[in-house]
Amino acid sequence: MSPSNALTRFFQLEAASGLLLILAAVLALIINNSPLDYLYNALLETPVVAQVGALKIAKPLLLWINDGLMAVFFLIIGLEVKREVLEGQLQQPAQIVLPGAAAIGGMLVPALVYWALNANNPGALGGWAIPMATDIAFALGVLALLGKRVPASLKLFLMTLAIIDDLGAIIVIALFYSTELSTLSLSMASLFLATLILMNRLGVSKLAPYLLIGLCLWVCVLKSGVHATLAGVALAFTIPLRPRDGAPSPALALEHVLHPWVAFGILPLFAFANAGVPLKGMTLDSFVHPVPLGIAAGLLLGKTVGVFGLTWLAVKSKLAKLPLGANWGQVLGVAILCGIGFTMSLFVGSLAFVPGSSEFAGMDRVGILTGSLLAAVIGYAVTAFFSRGRTAQP
Repeated sequence: MSPSNALTRFFQLEAASGLLLILAAVLALIINNSPLDYLYNALLETPVVAQVGALKIAKPLLLWINDGLMAVFFLIIGLEVKREVLEGQLQQPAQIVLPGAAAIGGMLVPALVYWALNANNPGALGGWAIPMATDIAFALGVLALLGKRVPASLKLFLMTLAIIDDLGAIIVIALFYSTELSTLSLSMASLFLATLILMNRLGVSKLAPYLLIGLCLWVCVLKSGVHATLAGVALAFTIPLRPRDGAPSPALALEHVLHPWVAFGILPLFAFANAGVPLKGMTLDSFVHPVPLGIAAGLLLGKTVGVFGLTWLAVKSKLAKLPLGANWGQVLGVAILCGIGFTMSLFVGSLAFVPGSSEFAGMDRVGILTGSLLAAVIGYAVTAFFSRGRTAQP
């Protein structure tokens, strides 16, 4: 598949997945605020056990989705990052400057906004990273509604920005959201990771050995206290993109197979399992509490200021140029769309405020859904306004 065809397929999958995410979230909200709410909660609390000999993994279905299926999502992110670094938009330093600057601004400013609103509550400060990430599927799905009025370069800018954003979120999760560590499990995980790296260096190009050892790596990381989804990223980085023997790329083949399953299965299921906010008894205070307000303000205002501000500085200082065919109004609209945190924000929120043990659990979802919804509506309106009468370059 040529790079242009791969990129077109990527945009189509992400856009369609974003619309499906919206439907899954709305369905979860409807069911969890109806007489069927007990079924919704019973489903997510269903115990699921996997056991081989003395090795036993027992978790409710919700955690199998968040720790297990989301590891596959992170595997896709890792494969996309590796492909972009070696062959795509992150290959040349000049191509990274604009989306890189925008991504840095889009991570730092939302975290500062959240911190400013929660500085007096140490227990709530753990949520500082929730508004940092952009949901690439959701954001591209909204942008796709404008069709050819938006230049492909602007979509590419958003995609690259979001990939760098996701990479930043992965680093944050690894550094700040790990629990008590198990030395034995970490040692075993290191051994399996070293084996994967050795296989790569020796030129192994078959996918099956990587996936088998990757599964063992995931189990060890799950038991180690480091979040299990990071095993997906580590596995992705070891799978060869360009085999020495000239065989088809195992990394591209795996990405091609998994991407539809992640886009149309795993992400909507994750959204359905995590977006069901109970609205009963909710008042204005539920929205203006510093935790949800900090998240919503971080997503809507922090992302807009951070992304647009750093983009403006990079262009005005002549370090980079605007995406071809785009105007400043469209860039502002995309900066607002970056405030659609949703998937990654919900994921980080589940780590920052663990249900059942944190008094702020559930509040994060109110802020995420509010901020993401406002960013989607306002971002679409602004981008559409500044795209009137325009026909994008192919």
